[in-house]
Amino acid sequence: MTLRTGHIGLNVTDLDRSLAFYRDVLGFQLLGEGKEEERRYAFLGDGERLALTLWQQAEQPYAPDRAGLHHLAFEADSIERVREYEEALRTYGADFAHDGVVAHREGAGSGGIFFHDPDGTRLEISVPSGTEGAPAPSGTAPTCGFF
Repeated sequence: MTLRTGHIGLNVTDLDRSLAFYRDVLGFQLLGEGKEEERRYAFLGDGERLALTLWQQAEQPYAPDRAGLHHLAFEADSIERVREYEEALRTYGADFAHDGVVAHREGAGSGGIFFHDPDGTRLEISVPSGTEGAPAPSGTAPTCGFF
């Protein structure tokens, strides 16, 4: 038996702000939430399956220099859908690591967009093919490795 990812849990500093980002900008559906002042959380998914949980228990934003989560990658079903997310994220004012769609590495057909959530957590929305000809920020390392 091979393990697979069930859901991802993220600590956030402001549940309302993060919930608005993941729900309103990225399109996750709210499946359930805890509203008790010291135990606030939100369960997000596609309407049936849990994909992401947000836990309001962080006091500081994400820091890439600590052990733990490196980045969270979502896969879209087409490059057109990636571009739709890019437009929604730009309207929101998200912080992008690279300008537009980039390849995972030089000459690759896979790639996407790389950006940060409201707490600075590094996120990726990509496709396995469809980015042929897109620039690669680094010719020697995977794009998702250092942003």
